[in-house]
Amino acid sequence: MNLNLTEVILEDGRSIDTELPLELEELGYGFGTYPIEEKEPMKLEVVRTKKKVLKIHGKSSLTVRIPCDRCLEEVSVRIPLDFEELAFVGSPEEEETDSDLESAFEKDYFIEGYNLDVDKLAYGEALLNWPSRVLCSEDCKGLCPVCGQNLNRSECGCDRTQLDPRMAKVLDIFSNFKEV
Repeated sequence: MNLNLTEVILEDGRSIDTELPLELEELGYGFGTYPIEEKEPMKLEVVRTKKKVLKIHGKSSLTVRIPCDRCLEEVSVRIPLDFEELAFVGSPEEEETDSDLESAFEKDYFIEGYNLDVDKLAYGEALLNWPSRVLCSEDCKGLCPVCGQNLNRSECGCDRTQLDPRMAKVLDIFSNFKEV
């Protein structure tokens, strides 16, 4: 979904306050593709702060299916999107450069001509707000490292004791005591 920014860019003091639907169906990154279950419309406020610099405030949320880090069962995770971005429209030599303009120019991947691509903006913000860890429950038992059984469903009976090889000599000493 695109938002036409012509009136904000061309008129001093002009702003846009609107709500647009998101058309994203999935989020695909280098680490996987994740289906979107629910999405709220994006509430946007776009204000021109300098000659060609726009301040964009947006708010929405996505519910995405992400595998649990321990057992790989899919979990519905709500990702809130609440951000404020600066975007530069035009070429950078048209305006004096300062740190605000430089950072705005680096982030304007979501503006094409005089149109703001709302889905690209949401896509990038979802990546920035991606959870560092997803668990189906705090007491998730994960997968058996021997056979791969989901231990939340049932026990597999595998011997999962893995001893530190540096302790082998100590274990030999204890096993010698048992024989005596």
